[in-house]
Amino acid sequence: MLNLLKQSIFPITVFITGACVLIVEVVATRILSPFYGNTIFTVSSVISVILAALSFGYYIGGRLADRYTSLGIFFSIIWISGLVLLILHTLGIYVLPYFSSNLSMTTGPIVSSLLLFLLPAFLLGMLSPYAIKLQSISSPNQGIGSISGNIYFWSTSGSILGSLLAGFVLIPTFGINEIMIANSLVLFLLGFVPLLLIKSKFLKINIIGLLIFIIILLVSSQISLGEFIYYQDGIYEKIAVFDSEFNNRPTRFLQLDRSKSGAMYLDSNDPKDMVYDYTKYYILYKIFNPNIQKALVLGGGAYSIPKALITESPNISVDVSEIEPRLYNLAKQYFNLTDNPQLHNYAKDGRRFLLDTPQKYDLIFSDVYYSIYFIPTHFTTQEFFEIAKSKLNPNGILIINVVGELAQNEPSFLMSEIKTFQSVFSNCYFIAVESPTKAESQNIIFIAFNNGEKIDFNTELIANDPNSVVNTIPNKLIDTNKFDLSKYPIFTDNFAPVDYYIGQELKRNN
Repeated sequence: MLNLLKQSIFPITVFITGACVLIVEVVATRILSPFYGNTIFTVSSVISVILAALSFGYYIGGRLADRYTSLGIFFSIIWISGLVLLILHTLGIYVLPYFSSNLSMTTGPIVSSLLLFLLPAFLLGMLSPYAIKLQSISSPNQGIGSISGNIYFWSTSGSILGSLLAGFVLIPTFGINEIMIANSLVLFLLGFVPLLLIKSKFLKINIIGLLIFIIILLVSSQISLGEFIYYQDGIYEKIAVFDSEFNNRPTRFLQLDRSKSGAMYLDSNDPKDMVYDYTKYYILYKIFNPNIQKALVLGGGAYSIPKALITESPNISVDVSEIEPRLYNLAKQYFNLTDNPQLHNYAKDGRRFLLDTPQKYDLIFSDVYYSIYFIPTHFTTQEFFEIAKSKLNPNGILIINVVGELAQNEPSFLMSEIKTFQSVFSNCYFIAVESPTKAESQNIIFIAFNNGEKIDFNTELIANDPNSVVNTIPNKLIDTNKFDLSKYPIFTDNFAPVDYYIGQELKRNN
């Protein structure tokens, strides 16, 4: 039994540390996303830094194991990695807001990843070659090839488990802060306890490390995250609800990562009294087809638009596809959404919902572009617009909120998106929420009418409409004939470098 334990100690250890390093890698993207966006730059930076750290760790760990073969050093590396991980995670809480204010969405993720994740991943990378060396000494009759294969099998198996745990269990169940603290604690104890049992000569250093770990743990667990009514990690982003002011009125905000994605005036009980201007443009369906019966809202957020649509008509049926499952109950708790038989909520990705649903709609309103930092690529492509068109009734309307610049720079996300939209819809319109002469970033409303009838916005009926959103349309309409769209590519599922285009626009504006 004792011999079996000796044979298993190193495979078990690298299995656990392999799980820990993949948990760090998966969670790292969630740590950075609130500050730089959930973009390809964030994902690539985290993966590249972790792989580079592990590579150097393998190299240095192997050389160290040949020169200083010691159980004490092996387990000391483990508890030190836990301590370093906790220190850097705590440091990140303070420095990431500063970094995000001074670094771009392209350079910020790589700099932050190097600071926060390089050293702990490097230390964890040292363990596999060190374990191979120690196993070869404890099992001299076993070939080095078999030992290496065994150690890397268990290390990689642990990494697979860690990746699955992070995505399917930890992130949906616990906050990012709790996951990182627990991961640090597991590593610390995995290294510290064996050193006590073998009465290592590094005992004094270990005790000092324990004291430092406890102090940092207390500091990390007591950090104030601000005056939030609600602050938790969702499945896909960090969710915050807080009260402040907007237009000199008391307002409740929903923030997803770094983007204010919904809001409600606290001094009004009218769902049509909306905070953000772009949300008010849902009302434009009345110009095209005032008698809608079936509507779909992609992206619930604070459920402002579903509430307004239900208030507009007692006969309308509204489906909502919101990928973040917690938002529906949060909207009921904090944003005056009530249970209503007219509203049907689906916790599902909007494009997947459209693909699967047999329903046809009179109105589809898409509000999944939270900000310029959060543009889901699969909602920008020709294929998505074709799916949406196939789900519209003959007189159906598609309204999409897009964020972009009207300046004709190259590359341009908005120009490519307009061209992509026009490639699917022959009868479409584009409205600048602020001004069609403003070149800087703003909300742009895309409208497609699944009918060949052209709309004249310069009529007395529109000019005399009491709703300011409707009667100002002639002044907000964008004349796309003034743009040379030939130089801009159409976005497809095969080619949609949205993050790169946005990164270039942000770089030009800095």
